[in-house]
Amino acid sequence: MAEVKQVLVLGIGNVLWADEGFGVRVVERLRQQYRWPDNVTVMDGGTQGLNLLQYVQAADVLVVLDAIDYGLAPGTLKSVRDADVPSYLGAKKMSLHQTGFQEVLLTAEMLNDAPQHILLVGVQPEELEDYGGSLRPIVKAQIDPAIEQVLAYLKSLAIEPHALTDAGERQALDLERYELERPSSDLALRKGDPRVVLNEAYEIAPMPSLDEAVQVDVDHRGKY
Repeated sequence: MAEVKQVLVLGIGNVLWADEGFGVRVVERLRQQYRWPDNVTVMDGGTQGLNLLQYVQAADVLVVLDAIDYGLAPGTLKSVRDADVPSYLGAKKMSLHQTGFQEVLLTAEMLNDAPQHILLVGVQPEELEDYGGSLRPIVKAQIDPAIEQVLAYLKSLAIEPHALTDAGERQALDLERYELERPSSDLALRKGDPRVVLNEAYEIAPMPSLDEAVQVDVDHRGKY
């Protein structure tokens, strides 16, 4: 009997920074719309970085969903497989979570405990600098196509979930609640509060030169 492969479907990113939450939102939908076999873990990895190492090491098959700067048009969906995945995660890092997860893959490989198969499904973001904002429409529209890619890839490995067609089995999407209940950008400033950013009292003083720093130290020591 063939050994049952352990599968990890992992969404990484931060839902509080607009399109950076893409991977987490895809995983959220996968968990809400499907019942998965016992050998499949569908996980919101957030921005946990190296804390995800143990889960990656336990997986034979790893599927990663994330917002990736491919240098393409916003909303472009692109998948990468196996050995190419770490380089794409590290080529144009948009946030610290990508640095951390690239280290996870490289560490697992160094320990000879990396997944046998890896699929990265990434979307080119449109907007990241919007704290509290949601996915932009062009990126949000790629959630279902991303799910289709994940399902097709897993089907090629003889892994198929059970779709939840009964509305009573499915929860309301957290993304929809997030968008309905969050305050407007006028009430919750997302790009910096001008009362602070434009306040002269909070201006950052220029760094002193080395000579100035030494003189300050000498003056300070002379007081004792």
